[in-house]
Amino acid sequence: MLIANIIAYILVIVGAINWGLFGLFDFNLVSTVFAGARTVGSIITYSIIALAALWLILSPIITNGVLWLRNRKAD
Repeated sequence: MLIANIIAYILVIVGAINWGLFGLFDFNLVSTVFAGARTVGSIITYSIIALAALWLILSPIITNGVLWLRNRKAD
């Protein structure tokens, strides 16, 4: 779960940066990289980022309120 949480955070940060660029400068980084907002690459990227956000919402529910971002120490 640790790796999934870290990857999800990175993807959500990328999505947030894209939204910030779009809101401030009307520049969509994902559509620029994939040459269009409705291309296959853009749709896959948006979908993966959305799944990462859902994972970050559901992960604490699965682990009883804890979102692990580092390894647990043995008790």
